[in-house]
Amino acid sequence: MAAQGLRSTEQRRQIVETFLQTREHITIDQLLALVKADDPRIGYATVYRTMKMLTAAKVAHERRFSDGFTRYELAVAEAHHDHLICLDCGRIIEYSEPGIEALQDQIARGLGFAVRYHKHELYCACLDANCPHRPRPR
Repeated sequence: MAAQGLRSTEQRRQIVETFLQTREHITIDQLLALVKADDPRIGYATVYRTMKMLTAAKVAHERRFSDGFTRYELAVAEAHHDHLICLDCGRIIEYSEPGIEALQDQIARGLGFAVRYHKHELYCACLDANCPHRPRPR
C-alpha cells in the first residue's frame, strides 16, 4: 500500500487479507459482503479503491467474462491459465493445457506473429448432473 502512496488502514488490510484467502474469481460486491461480515463499517468505495490498487501493483488481475461483472483473481506471475465459464451456473474453472499453448504459438508464428499474451475463455454448458441450473430433460 505504501508503494501505491496509500495509507495502510485496518480496513484496507482486512480487504487485502480477505481477498488473498479467497480462491474464487470474486466481484467487488462479493468481496464487500465477506469483509462486511467482519467489519460492517467497510464501504464499497474502500473495497473498490483497494482492488484497483492491488491491480495496479500486479497483485490482482481484473477479469471480465460475458456476465458483465468485473472479477478479481490473485496474480501469480508464472501461473498462466485459461478459463472455462459455465453459462448455466456461472462456475469458473481455471485450466492449463500445454498443447493449446503450443498450437497458439504455432498458429501465430505461421501468420507472422509472436504471442505476447492472450486470454482464452471457453463458454460452456454445464454437464454436472448436480448443477441446480442445468436444464433438465423433458
